[in-house]
Amino acid sequence: MNRKWTRLLTASLMTLTLDAQAATLLVGSYTDGDSQGIYRYDFDEHAGQIASQPRQVVKSISPSWLVLSADQRLLFAVNETPQGHVSSFSLSKNGEITLLNQVPSQGDEPTHASLSHDQRYLFVANYAVAPDPGGSLVVIPVARDGKLKPVVQQARHTPSKVNPERQAGAHVHSLVQSPDGRHLYACDLGADKVFIYRYDGASPEHPLSPAIPAAVSLPPGSGPRHLLFDAKGRHAYLTLEMSAEVVVFDVQDGAPVERQRLPLTDSKDVAAKAAGGLHLSADGRFLYVSNRGTANEIVVFAVGKDDGRLTLLQRRSVEGDHPREFALDPDGNYLLVANQKSNQIVVIRRDPSNGKLGDTVQKLSQQAPSDLKFL
Repeated sequence: MNRKWTRLLTASLMTLTLDAQAATLLVGSYTDGDSQGIYRYDFDEHAGQIASQPRQVVKSISPSWLVLSADQRLLFAVNETPQGHVSSFSLSKNGEITLLNQVPSQGDEPTHASLSHDQRYLFVANYAVAPDPGGSLVVIPVARDGKLKPVVQQARHTPSKVNPERQAGAHVHSLVQSPDGRHLYACDLGADKVFIYRYDGASPEHPLSPAIPAAVSLPPGSGPRHLLFDAKGRHAYLTLEMSAEVVVFDVQDGAPVERQRLPLTDSKDVAAKAAGGLHLSADGRFLYVSNRGTANEIVVFAVGKDDGRLTLLQRRSVEGDHPREFALDPDGNYLLVANQKSNQIVVIRRDPSNGKLGDTVQKLSQQAPSDLKFL
């Protein structure tokens, strides 16, 4: 083989190696300041580095939560504003984002959304800061071309009013479907309950109906926020925002039964209690939970192989303020934190063998990041 062909082959192999090490990171943000909306970055999985400049910036008003379709050809974003909206985007093979359409969420400050397992409906949580009329969950059909249709169903809950400042109205914070697709779980911070709905995709006007039992009650003033199932759906994990706790449930026939509740901080200070997102490692052996407030930590737990119970392993500073969300990279070697109030994404090394978080690899300036999703 002559030198010319050797150089071409070497260059091709190097390109393939770089492509194999690169992942696409999508960042949702709040646009009250200088942020423009959705950012698309290259992420070097070998070095644990986010590219210094985004490949694409998509202008969108406060796309604070992002949802990918199962085939990763569609992207949905809630636009967290008064009189909220939800936006739909197409994703090309190289990750290029193009707006398809936008519809009203029929509520204020939508903070979370999820797709039904059959990809027919988008479930949207309208948090609604104002207590009247308060928060709600809505069901939005997704057309075959990826465009969103108007809301077909809406549900509201009765608030607990335990905390007169934060629970005077309902505040739906997240909507998560069970792994088998039969139930939808609505975490309502204002009601101190997780509401359970049966899902019927064949019912175009009312795909959701109350399950039996219709709800699970949490401690008064605890404020349920985000729920997460393990891969088999036998166990679920819930963050209680206001009490800064994580709850472990056993789940049978759609009904969660509490088995364990652990604090995220030893502090008695209310300001140190602001539980946020939670994610399992791909192998299901470790659970990561964010606690914001004055704590600003990621709390790491080992997960019991058979019973799903948690054992505290580590509390690790996020080296920033208000870790609203975070994500594990596709290889599980890094954990990326969206520090909303300090305007940075922090990349932390992770040991897949023991689950613990190590040194900080990178701090990337990013205005008001709120959600991170990998393609």
